[in-house]
Formats: sequence, structure tokens, C-alpha cells
Amino acid sequence: MRLPFELLIALRHLRSRKRERFISAATFICILGITLGVMALIVVLSVMNGFQEVIRGRILSLSAHVLVTSREGTISDYPQLMKRLKEIRGIQSVYPMIAAQVMIGSKDALSGAVLRGITDDSPYVLYLRERGLMGSRDLKAGQVWVGTELARLLNLKLGDQVRVFSPYGLLHPFGMIPRVRSFEVTGIFQSGIYDYDISLALVPLEDAQHFLSLEGAVTHLEVRVQDIYQAHEISQKVQFLLGPRYVSRDWMQMNRNLFYALRMERRIMFLLLSLTVAIASFNIIGVLMMTVMERRREIAILRSMGAKRASVAKVFLYEGLLIGVIGTAFGTVAGLALAFNVEPVSKALEALLGFKFLPPDVYYITEVPSKVNPWDVLTIIGLALALSLASALYPALKASKLDPVEVLRYE
Repeated sequence: MRLPFELLIALRHLRSRKRERFISAATFICILGITLGVMALIVVLSVMNGFQEVIRGRILSLSAHVLVTSREGTISDYPQLMKRLKEIRGIQSVYPMIAAQVMIGSKDALSGAVLRGITDDSPYVLYLRERGLMGSRDLKAGQVWVGTELARLLNLKLGDQVRVFSPYGLLHPFGMIPRVRSFEVTGIFQSGIYDYDISLALVPLEDAQHFLSLEGAVTHLEVRVQDIYQAHEISQKVQFLLGPRYVSRDWMQMNRNLFYALRMERRIMFLLLSLTVAIASFNIIGVLMMTVMERRREIAILRSMGAKRASVAKVFLYEGLLIGVIGTAFGTVAGLALAFNVEPVSKALEALLGFKFLPPDVYYITEVPSKVNPWDVLTIIGLALALSLASALYPALKASKLDPVEVLRYE
């Protein structure tokens, strides 16, 4: 298969010649700029995808995919409701839970907290064990697990006793007195989310029911689904099944502000880094305009030999596209190589520069995550090639309008 002669001429223009060294250097700079821009876009978007996935995973590990509450405050017939919910297609499991605002006090301090009563088969227990739970692996009656930040605030260590105060008190002849119960700290966890580690306390479901006078009732039903991205549709099915007495919310609704902020940040970073590719692509205009001026005689000869205006324009369109293809290809390969090896590269840079990008005493994510999204890569490639082709339009138009008579008159 023979290549079009316009493409052959464009390839010849990209070769270095002594009298065109400046143009060749400018072409190399254009290619380098596109390469760096494409590489930066792929790496940054992959790292942001990785951070978003890690944050989403940690949030969903300690919160429900779909949360069901009652407008009456408590759910007394939760065993029957759990059986009905498990019949919905896409639901993996359902767990009862109690959540209440309490005060937790040690011998040194007092702090507000969220008391969660959970069952021993709750996914929270498995997740916290995998995260390196300090202390007992089982949560038994009379015991409590607290987050690292809450333990630090209250100066707690394993084996200490804490007192839990409920705002829903007991009626006494001298007035309302708060409910108080002591628990032994048998576990200290680090979830990776500061809001959980500073405020969450986990106790067995039966202890929470007894402490809050909710015998035979719970406050929430936690639904785990097979596909987290189908949670909204399943939440609507749950709402339709249970009726207006209950409220069903999915994880996207409960964390809307956080994920909206992450999505907006990602879009802004994409737009800002796209400017790097755009600037490098627009430099093609200058390079091709210099090429047009340098090769006016050759263009005139082509026209006099019968080449059409469209053919002359194609030569420079091909040349601009070739610059974009070369730069995009190098940038894609380099970007993917770096995106798939962000962690070892970051460790090497930390060792070389002598500081950590994510200090463990500040960030719970101590490794730089990365997730390559194929659609992101294809979008970046398409953007770079489109900008390169668009930058070649004006020089191609100017070249096609050259009058061969005027150019060759004094040759």
C-alpha cells in the first residue's frame, strides 16, 4: 500500500537539514511540550482516580451502601424487614445497627461521640481487623472499640474503663438523670478517616439496646449491595417496598458534598493541565508558518506541476498531525509507565530528597495511589491530536493560497 504523496512530503519536512536547524529545534520543542503535557494529564488523573477510590473504599467500609431509617425513630420489626430486603435483587446482606449521640468520659477528659451498636458479623469488624486493630479481635459484651484520635483525646489505652453518658436520661424524683454505663476499652482502631477516628465508638448490639432502652429494636438497617454504583436504584426499590414509614438513602446521597468536591477538583485539574497541551499544540502554528516561509519555492513548484490547493493544505495538516501523533505517543507511553509505577517512583524520590510526600503523622494514606482509567487515556489522546490538527489549519490555509507565479517570478 502506497502512502499519499502529501504524507511523504510531510515526513520529509520533519527530517533535519542544516539550513533548517532552527525549525527542527522548534519542532522538537513542540513534540516535547505535547509529550510532557500528555504525560502530566495521564499521571495526575490516575493519581486523583486512585485517591478517590481509596477515600470511597474507606468511607464505604464504615458506612452502609444503603441506609434505612424509620420516621418513628426506631425499627422494632427489623428481623422481618431484613428478610424482605434480602429478597431484592442486587442486595448482598443486611445488618441491624444502633447509632446514637453520647458523651464518653475517661478519668482525664470528656468528649462527644457516636455510639454504634453492631453485630459480631458486621462488615465493620472484618474491615477494622484488616486495618490492624490493636487489642481484642472479638467485640464482646461490656467492651468498646474506639478510634485512635478519640483514644488520644481521652488519653485511653487498652484495658481502661470509660463511662458512656446518654442524653436520654431516666426519670427520677429529683429530675431527669442521664444514663451512665461503663465499658472496657478492648480495641483501638485506625479507619483512615479522621471523622470516624475522632468520634466513633463500637459496642455490641445487645449492649446498645439495653443501654438506650431499645430492647428488641434498632435505629438503622444497613444494606450492602453487590455493585456500589447500583446503590441508588436499589435504594429506590427499598423505599418502594417499605413504604412511606421508612426513609432509604444511598451512600452517594449521604456523601454528596465530598464526592462532588472531588469530582469538581478533578475536572479543574483536567482543564488546567489541558492548557499545557494546548500551549504546546499552538506552538505548531509558529513552526508550520516558518516551514511555509522556508519552503515557498517548493510549494510553488508543486502548484506549477499541477498540485491542487487541497493537496498543499494536506501536506501541512499531515505535518501538524504527525507532530501531535509523535508527541502524544511518547507522552502516553511515559504517562502510563509512570502511572503504573507511581509508588516505587515516589519512594525513590522520597529517598533522594529526604522527605515524605504523605507523612504518616499527617495523612492516613501513606502511599500514593494510582488507578488508570482507559477512558481518561483515550480522552487525553483525542484532545492532544485534535489540538494538533486544529493548530495546523491556519498554516495549511496560508500555504494553499500561495501564488506560484508571484513566488517564482524572481527565481
